[in-house]
Amino acid sequence: MPLRIQDSQRAFPLASGQQVYFYSLPALAELGVGDVSRLPVSLRIVLESLLRNMDGHRITETHVRQLANWRPQAARSEEIPFVVARIVLQDFTGVPLLCDLAGMRNVAQRFGKSPRLIEPLVPVDLVVDHSVQVDHFREGNALDLNMQLEFRRNAERYRFIKWGMQAFDTFKVVPPGIGIVHQVNLEYLARGVLHKDDVYYPDTLVGTDSHTTMINALGVVGWGVGGIEAEAGMLGQPVYMLTPDIVGVNLSGRLQAGVTATDLVLVVTEMLRKANVVGQFVEFFGTGAATLTLPDRATLANMAPEYGATMGFFPPDEQTAAYLAATGRSEAEVEAFRGYFQAQGMFGMPTAGDIDYSRVLELDLDSVVPSVAGPKRPQDRIALPALKTRFNELLMQPTSSGGYGKAGTVPASSGALDHGAVLIAAITSCTNTSNPGVMLAAGLLAQKAAARGLKVAPHIKTSLAPGSRVVTDYLAKAGLLLPLEQLGFRVVAYGCTTCIGNSGPLEAALEAEITSKDLICAAVLSGNRNFEARIHPAIKANFLMSPPLVVAFAIAGRVDIDLDSQPLGVDSAGQPVYLREVWPSSQEVADALRQTASPATYHRLYQGFASSNPLWNGIVAPTEQVYGWDASNYIAEPPFFQDFAMQPAAVPTVTGARALAIFGDSITTDHISPAGSIKADSPAGQYLLQQGIKPLDFNSYGSRRGHHEVMMRGTFANVRIRNLMLPPDNDGKPVEGGLTLSQPDGTLQFIYDAAMAYQQAGTPALIFAGEEYGTGSSRDWAAKGTRLLGVKAVIARSFERIHRSNLVGMGVLPLQFTGTDSAAGLKGDEVFDLSGLEDNIQPQQPVMLTVRRPDGQTRQLQLLLRIDTPVEVEYYRHGGILPYVLRQLLTG
Repeated sequence: MPLRIQDSQRAFPLASGQQVYFYSLPALAELGVGDVSRLPVSLRIVLESLLRNMDGHRITETHVRQLANWRPQAARSEEIPFVVARIVLQDFTGVPLLCDLAGMRNVAQRFGKSPRLIEPLVPVDLVVDHSVQVDHFREGNALDLNMQLEFRRNAERYRFIKWGMQAFDTFKVVPPGIGIVHQVNLEYLARGVLHKDDVYYPDTLVGTDSHTTMINALGVVGWGVGGIEAEAGMLGQPVYMLTPDIVGVNLSGRLQAGVTATDLVLVVTEMLRKANVVGQFVEFFGTGAATLTLPDRATLANMAPEYGATMGFFPPDEQTAAYLAATGRSEAEVEAFRGYFQAQGMFGMPTAGDIDYSRVLELDLDSVVPSVAGPKRPQDRIALPALKTRFNELLMQPTSSGGYGKAGTVPASSGALDHGAVLIAAITSCTNTSNPGVMLAAGLLAQKAAARGLKVAPHIKTSLAPGSRVVTDYLAKAGLLLPLEQLGFRVVAYGCTTCIGNSGPLEAALEAEITSKDLICAAVLSGNRNFEARIHPAIKANFLMSPPLVVAFAIAGRVDIDLDSQPLGVDSAGQPVYLREVWPSSQEVADALRQTASPATYHRLYQGFASSNPLWNGIVAPTEQVYGWDASNYIAEPPFFQDFAMQPAAVPTVTGARALAIFGDSITTDHISPAGSIKADSPAGQYLLQQGIKPLDFNSYGSRRGHHEVMMRGTFANVRIRNLMLPPDNDGKPVEGGLTLSQPDGTLQFIYDAAMAYQQAGTPALIFAGEEYGTGSSRDWAAKGTRLLGVKAVIARSFERIHRSNLVGMGVLPLQFTGTDSAAGLKGDEVFDLSGLEDNIQPQQPVMLTVRRPDGQTRQLQLLLRIDTPVEVEYYRHGGILPYVLRQLLTG
């Protein structure tokens, strides 16, 4: 019998006694669709969305039946059109998205249509959290000074955001100074369950930041997508994906005393990267998962992008309900949350054997030890006692083996600015500042260290950037703000700072010494990302760790130290002080936790935030429905719709192409499109200088993502990126920076300049790379910039999930080497042809690459087309997802 969605509607009572309705998954068994009781919980929530939104057009009965009968080890060829309940943005990704929407309104007007056709159909929240920089850090008014600079630098962007608030009905903004998007989402935006009239359904979302997954700790299905994909979702398109494998992670045991959630997530990141969970759902379960607090779960969920998963999901249970109540959600909301998931048979932490997973991985929490990760990737975990040995090994290893090539250098003398010196120490990032346990531990360690007379050297840039104002409130109540300030960890901002490259400048003399001596100095941070040149261009070793360890290493002043056997420093009596002497006990942390925030605190701090900042209130924005695109170096009309026509052009052929660059493994979106500082001698810096902008006012690439002229010049401009086409320098070291050899004459040029020359000559460009191309942030400009440079295809050994999708969304072909083939052996002076795409493109079809060498020799390599789903084929045919959606909207 055909499935009618009304047949699956059931009722459950609210605490008030009112009967409300929901689309019942257990009812699908009664209706003969399939028994879903052993499906992973995350997949059941996606299934509910299919059932509730089944309209016979976008979502059909076939979609529902296919997912209801998901099999753990089946081949994955079916497409899921997932309709989410809401979308969250941060300002670095939200501003270019808003530019695209404004540009689409211009097109609608040009075609004689109402601009209001371009309107988000689901609620959208933008949290302004990525624009503040740590310029001031030890001054008593550092927070105010940094915010004043933020508003001066970003006035044009903020005016544009405020225009969007009035132009789009469903577009809301959390202004600067409130917190980090993911912590604000966890503490305030998420409601657990939503309802329309008297029909209740789960909260689901996508966000334009890869760490959107933090919300998985609340039992909310959501993950990071590029802004390109988010725009389509806002304008009525489902989020399309292949039916995923679901990896169950069975947590057993308990964390030992002194071991933090940060240590746990670094162990999990290392473990799941090795297990290759890229593009899969990870679902935590088991008796150990049940013991984790909600903030500990949030720490694990947050770093899903680092271990490669689409999500790091925790099923909802009493811990979840208790957190919703503790953070100020109403009693009625909490009861509705509990009642809904109980009615769906999805409330409570599953134990071993309850659910069928594609595979199950095991982790005993008792085995987790204090750890750090780095110096270049989050998955490179180092047990804390081994850090000194590991750093010195990397220092001596040749650069070709991933080291720093410093063999034969003189070891550092105590207190000297030399290899291993800590120059940035930052308690920052949503990963850890959302977790009261580790934040209070940092404060307690600081309190004990200050009481012994320990200090942090003044040349170390220390900062505390809480994820929300709630953190400052409970640190103050526990009496821990003052000792943190005594050690230099003063509140500098409520936003993403050091973790995204907004660490601000080092002292000029210090940076000059680092450069002149080619020193391998260190940053220690409680963040989730430590990719090359992300934290600061001059700092080459970046280590992730818990907040209390950040304080400890700041005191020690070095990373080449064994904190088990060597003292942090000497106290006021001249006695050595060891880490174990100042590390807080579990009881001390528990006692401090009892003094932390109450529901009333959350109500007070989140009430009226929209009007509490006079700097924000003072911004006057345009009020028209179509943006005027006044002269600005921050906001410009996007070029993606300049030649828009109602009918898509023919699929381009790629012949006579040149390699723009050849890269190795683990090229991140930071390598492709950096977010941090703009160098004056780079193409972007030269452009800004030509516009009359002084280097002091360059701001960052991230803040200028609303302007394509800056961003396309910043593509592949990371100072640490290595193009393998370039020969080593005179010392035999790899050449770093956004350079290439322009063909056919082999001239050394910036990648941007070579790309412009190729475009002028009508020569298609290709990018070659190794494994894990596009890891890291869900950064639209990594794909947009690639497209604007004239790159027709990226050919890699493997792709990270979000970036692959973004490339398709911008009309760039992602192609994957097959078997043992790779870019090895390519020099960059070859000519390339792609064949097999001329006719009816099919998902994951073979494509032939013909390589023609200058000496006339040719060879052919078979590639895999990583356009994975039928709807992605349509996106590519239309030149990208935005033209596809725009044509649909304009034709009704």
